[in-house]
Amino acid sequence: MLKICAICGKKPLTGKNVVRKGLAKKKGGTGSKIVRSSKRKFYPNLQKVRILIDNQPQRLYVCTKCLKKGQLIKA
Repeated sequence: MLKICAICGKKPLTGKNVVRKGLAKKKGGTGSKIVRSSKRKFYPNLQKVRILIDNQPQRLYVCTKCLKKGQLIKA
């Protein structure tokens, strides 16, 4: 089962962890440089909720934004 919101389709985004080294220019250094970067994922805040789809209860992942908006009918 994929970690995707059943209502809005929100899914993980990709990004990078960036490591910088060096003293900042305003503090008398030569500026900070990017030394290394590794890939990472930003996961949405998903909750497993029983909701009604076609008048039948199903357990699906729903993001908290959709829960707060009330875009679903809880079973």
